[in-house]
Amino acid sequence: MSADPRLERILRASPVMPVIAIERLEQALPLAEALLAGGISTLEITLRTPVALEAIRCICRAFPNAFVGAGTVTTPEALRQVAEAGACFAVSPGLTRPLLEATASCAIPLLPGVMTPTEVMTTMDAGFRFLKLFPAEQAGGIPMLKALAGPFKELRFCPTGGIGPTSAPAYLAQPNVLCVGGSWLTPRALLEAGDWQAIQALAREAAALRR
Repeated sequence: MSADPRLERILRASPVMPVIAIERLEQALPLAEALLAGGISTLEITLRTPVALEAIRCICRAFPNAFVGAGTVTTPEALRQVAEAGACFAVSPGLTRPLLEATASCAIPLLPGVMTPTEVMTTMDAGFRFLKLFPAEQAGGIPMLKALAGPFKELRFCPTGGIGPTSAPAYLAQPNVLCVGGSWLTPRALLEAGDWQAIQALAREAAALRR
């Protein structure tokens, strides 16, 4: 489960995985439609808002070909809930023993967050090969990814945290990076304004970053 090849396919599908906080349920479908129309097919809906689970359900039903995942998954119960909501993957800022144990009985793969070499080794021991470097900039950014590439050649990362459209290309140029995560595709101001065309334009620019 930890090195599930489905996760590699999901992470390679889009160069940028938008980290999305949906405050109102009516935003969910037009937002997803705009991102998909712009060429971004992997979506991380964070569990930071009350409507997140229902938003995941709605998007999964409306866009079955999208890779809809759940972010900020920190407990076994949250992992169970997002799987039941239809998410095809889950993202966590870290990895605890209870969360690790819950993956054994969960049908969807988990992308755990790491920040230090010790955390990398712990996740490797658990069988993970695809990791989220988080928070990427605070963890050392590109120099950290280069340093990790030496002793951990088989690992691949989705760095997230502090990355924007200017820095994303340099991250994507690293051999051990499959994609980057970022919130700049779905800024709150555009969500509140319902400016789906502007979000589609941001998605199109992000999709063009593909290596």
